[in-house]
Amino acid sequence: MATAQTPAALGYRMPAEWAPHAATWLSWPHRRATWPGKFEPVPQIWQRLAETISRTEPVHILAGGEAVMRQAREMVGHLQSVTLHDVPTNDAWTRDHGPTFLAGPPGSRPAMVDWEYNAWGRKYPAFDDDNRVPERIARIIGGRRFVPGIVLEGGAIDANGRGTILTTRSCLLNPNRNPKLSQGEIERYVCEYLGATRVLWLDGQLVGDDTDGHVDQLARFVNETTVVAAVEQDPADENFKPLHENFRRLQAMTDQDGRALRVVPLPMPRPVVFQGRRLPAGYANFYICNGQVIVPQFRDRSDDVALRTLAELFPDRKVVGLDAVDLVLGLGAIHCVTQQQPA
Repeated sequence: MATAQTPAALGYRMPAEWAPHAATWLSWPHRRATWPGKFEPVPQIWQRLAETISRTEPVHILAGGEAVMRQAREMVGHLQSVTLHDVPTNDAWTRDHGPTFLAGPPGSRPAMVDWEYNAWGRKYPAFDDDNRVPERIARIIGGRRFVPGIVLEGGAIDANGRGTILTTRSCLLNPNRNPKLSQGEIERYVCEYLGATRVLWLDGQLVGDDTDGHVDQLARFVNETTVVAAVEQDPADENFKPLHENFRRLQAMTDQDGRALRVVPLPMPRPVVFQGRRLPAGYANFYICNGQVIVPQFRDRSDDVALRTLAELFPDRKVVGLDAVDLVLGLGAIHCVTQQQPA
């Protein structure tokens, strides 16, 4: 891997999600198999999400094809801060098939990392259009595109904006992604392409998570030295042991400057089950946009606890709950369908 022209060598880095955004990118849902037996309410979720985000920043939506564009235009085309693009997708998970946008030196043009995307280890073919999304977004915005050539999804990483990246071994080291790369080699890619100097590794995944353990379901930075981590309180629950183990590990971790992390527990909702299958419902899948934090809600007694916890951590932002019971039937929530473009 040549380092002379990597983002880090050129002064680019992955900013924290709370840094100012130029826009949020979404992909309009259309693949019925993702929400088998209950697709009908799903477009309305995107409508509510676009309405909410567009109050404080522009929203760009990929809506390729005549039928998809027609529905998106009917539902959100009237929103002043929403722009629709005729870019085809296989599915709606923009966090994972979209680019990782970078912040650069003063005067630099927009830049992004175009990771390879293989639908979480080739679980859901076809994914050819999704894998082309970063290249097509780069053309739309005139951005610089860095291509490392390894498989990595946006939900697998979280950044504090100062050089520390949080991820999981269960995902990035899974042989269905990059079977020939060691942990050290993947860590070098992450550092060179995201401008990082430290990678923190967790393990495990929520029950029902088909991503092999995306970190945006488990633990997230909320400021440079503070992480919220999902914690299950019921010892009989399958998530109890792995989540408590991750919480314990986070308490022993330090950032890029050797400072200990402050770790704040985030509750788990009661199990959400559909057609006998436990779904990966959790509050860590929130999205931070300009002036707001949008938090998935599961019609559960812990909804308000999660909102209050995040409101205390983001005193300068409006914390907004968005019903995600139908959304999580597709095995993801709000963070999974969004991708921020830094200002």
